[in-house]
Amino acid sequence: MTNHASCPFDVVEAPVGVVWSLLTDPQNWGEFFDVRIVDVTPAGRAVVGQLVRATAGPRVLRGRITFRFLDIDAVSHRLLIEVEFPLGIQVMEDMTCMPLDAAHCRVNYGCHFSFRAGWRGAVTKYLLRRELRDGPIDSLSRLKRMAERVYSNEQARQQKP
Repeated sequence: MTNHASCPFDVVEAPVGVVWSLLTDPQNWGEFFDVRIVDVTPAGRAVVGQLVRATAGPRVLRGRITFRFLDIDAVSHRLLIEVEFPLGIQVMEDMTCMPLDAAHCRVNYGCHFSFRAGWRGAVTKYLLRRELRDGPIDSLSRLKRMAERVYSNEQARQQKP
């Protein structure tokens, strides 16, 4: 198999609990990630073995994506998710959220891509090279913006007399 890794990280101006809440609520990922959620089985908060079926891409070329939660460590704020994309692309996502202080956390987003062996995998990897670089960064940026928005709204509600 042909492989590629992308491991962006960022500091989020929101408590780790806000980010963790967003990540462990897959039914609402479509609000900030670039996916349309089709089904979550079993429904509810993230649990090991849970399947999340989604689509992504333009309406004419929507591709099906399946996420499977392999490990959830609520104490360490770590998720291990196996993702299957069209064209035989598989991704192992290893996400961790580390509190920095009461209002900030660091999110590490490790994406380990695997492609089919042979020329098909090599061509797929070549054609998607920009997405392999930019996709994880975009996903992390979307998560960051949503977490900061949620936290800002919470702060504003608490300050109202």
